[in-house]
Amino acid sequence: MIVAEIHKKLTAGHGQVDLQVKLQAEKGSITVIHGPSGAGKTTFLKIIAGLTHANQGLVVIDDQVWLDTANGINLLPQQRKAGFVFQNYALFPNMTVRRHLEYATSDALWITELLKIGGLDGLADRKPDYLSGGQQQRLAILRAMANKPALLLMDEPFSALDAKTKAGLLADLKQLWDKLQTTVIIVSHNLQELAGIATGELYIES
Repeated sequence: MIVAEIHKKLTAGHGQVDLQVKLQAEKGSITVIHGPSGAGKTTFLKIIAGLTHANQGLVVIDDQVWLDTANGINLLPQQRKAGFVFQNYALFPNMTVRRHLEYATSDALWITELLKIGGLDGLADRKPDYLSGGQQQRLAILRAMANKPALLLMDEPFSALDAKTKAGLLADLKQLWDKLQTTVIIVSHNLQELAGIATGELYIES
């Protein structure tokens, strides 16, 4: 189970946005976050992952406290081990597809399974510059899954995929998430694409 209560002041345009979010989700659930641009959706994910600080906050994952500003607890991102799919992919230009996954896990069978799920098994020796935008996006998702995280945070993870590829990938990922009991939080502007798998949603206002 994840419990997250976050308060952070954000600078947006010529003023400030007061980001106040409360989320509670069961283990193995899939929550979709949506809302207007600039409302703080990405910031919320980054605070959970430990990549951005909150003014006040509490994040508890499976009874482990990741963040508790009232008691001075703030685990490093490496200690939290959350999977994170960045909107801009954040791939390493000099690493092949396979090396991206090996960077996160040494399990060769798991890497082979991930490559097949992502449709990248024939492109394992290519570097990101030689992949399409959709292939890069799939690699970013696979890399985030490579260490079998208890919590997977995804920021607009399917925006570069066509409808057919997206549907197939989502079906395979859903099976994987169910098997691993991964708790998933997805920021998306397209609720319809996730309507068949989402178990909850959260709207963040600007």
